[in-house]
Amino acid sequence: MNIKRRLKTQPELHAGALNDILFILLFFFLIISTLANPNVIKLSTPKAKSDTKARQTVIVNIRPTGEYIINGKPVPSGQIKAIVEPYIAKDSTQATIAINADKTVPLDYVVAVMRVARELGAKSTLLVDTKE
Repeated sequence: MNIKRRLKTQPELHAGALNDILFILLFFFLIISTLANPNVIKLSTPKAKSDTKARQTVIVNIRPTGEYIINGKPVPSGQIKAIVEPYIAKDSTQATIAINADKTVPLDYVVAVMRVARELGAKSTLLVDTKE
């Protein structure tokens, strides 16, 4: 018996032109998106009548050894209040003392600066590092 087997053909999809079509569509959408007006909806945003941000009046750096540096000048620990007071007197309504201390600094040094800020009627903020 002479039986011939048929060759089974696999269905194929020719995708050569598909890349060209997708590339043209990409360019089309890029060009259309640049021509679109982003200010279609105009919103009225509220405006403040006064400055709501507190200004940083004094920056106090504290080293782990107990050294205080106020606005770039080294200061003995007993004279913090005397040095900070003239800066606070300029703008007593929004005066802020920014405390910059490393995590190895004992808490007593930071609290001493916070007490001075409270005595002078200023706000105190603690500057932190984003690194862990």
